Amino acid sequence: MKAASPTLLRQGHRALLTLLFACSAAHGDVTGLQQAEVTHLLEFVRTTTCTIDRNGTLHDGPSAHAHILKKYDYFRDRIATTEDFIAYSATRSTVSNRAYTVLCPGQPRMETAAWLKRELERYRKKQAVGD
Repeated sequence: MKAASPTLLRQGHRALLTLLFACSAAHGDVTGLQQAEVTHLLEFVRTTTCTIDRNGTLHDGPSAHAHILKKYDYFRDRIATTEDFIAYSATRSTVSNRAYTVLCPGQPRMETAAWLKRELERYRKKQAVGD
């Protein structure tokens, strides 16, 4: 059997994310523009070359993405905004209360909350220009 190409795998992953978010809308959650923002942030984490530190254990983008998706699903009923998504799903450990941090090549360590808020601001500016 021939292995799937990376492009085909990315397309399949995007389709799965779209389906997951379509299903999530029925459960009450961020909507409209903010859903697109959350989707963007999840993809940003999944494809990052940075390393996320959760409780002293380092995780690559796909691993951090999977963890954030689990937390997002768990806290979905409390999340009404993109900022809520960051706060509940990608900021700190619910067990140890330690902040998650991110290590990006050539940059100082920073908390994931600040990293994602910076990306959200960049994304919003880009969307405003595109309108």
